[in-house]
Amino acid sequence: MDFTTLGEVLFRGRSSIENGDFNVNFIIPRDVVMEVGNGKMSFYSKSNTDLMDQNGSNLDILIGGINENAAEDNIGPEIELFMNDEAFISGGITNEDPHLLVKLFDENGINTSSGIGHDIAAVLDDDVANSFRLNDYYEANVDDYQNGTINYPLRDISPGLHTLSLKAWDVYNNSSTSEIQFVVHDQDQELVISNVLNYPNPFINYTEFWFNHNSSSDLSVSIQILTISGKLVKTINGYINISNSSSLSRDLSWDARDDFGDKVAKGVYIYRLTVRSDQIGKQVSKIEKLVIL
Repeated sequence: MDFTTLGEVLFRGRSSIENGDFNVNFIIPRDVVMEVGNGKMSFYSKSNTDLMDQNGSNLDILIGGINENAAEDNIGPEIELFMNDEAFISGGITNEDPHLLVKLFDENGINTSSGIGHDIAAVLDDDVANSFRLNDYYEANVDDYQNGTINYPLRDISPGLHTLSLKAWDVYNNSSTSEIQFVVHDQDQELVISNVLNYPNPFINYTEFWFNHNSSSDLSVSIQILTISGKLVKTINGYINISNSSSLSRDLSWDARDDFGDKVAKGVYIYRLTVRSDQIGKQVSKIEKLVIL
């Protein structure tokens, strides 16, 4: 049976609707052929109201040719890489199934048209033969063709240090490359926490406690704040639901008051962070300093 397949997606983005009207702006990639031919533009509306119908529509347009008056652009896109969420720091801990989160920006937009050698491609541990093609995972931000994101699930990554590099192109075929490192720990062997800190530090009346972990099961967290001489000032208990979190936790905070509700004195304190996984029956603790102004 003879049939015709759709070509590559030139742009995928979202637009807000106001009084039934919306605008979509983007720049066609240079990879589009010189010959003018038929293209397809498809729309699908989505409402935050569950009971409202959702509708789709499409129309045909002519695509091709070249704009001889296009502005010059010789700079590749800006690329930011994270694992699981934007708070991730390169070299931090993840579990075996992290999500690669990519933020991209280019003045003229990101190329997803899959011209020869112009794919958005990620390579894990220099394994070029098994690179990930991410064109279909890119989506421009709402009302903004210059910025967009990729959220790509990685599965069954082996324990150890890994390096992931990503290369992306703008619609002028300028490229950029970025790299991130992450450590996968086997949760069946040990519970690991790293990058333990509180922010801001120093602080006056509010701080958050941050740490990376390698757990894929829920965690119980306890923070004991003590004076330099070892007197207990405050105990903070919390629980991390992994299904609603990521490999970086910043769910616990302190208002600089003791267990009786009184404001503590200015100075240097230490805190002991204890994290426990009941599922694997293991816990780990670390001690750090904080300063109250």
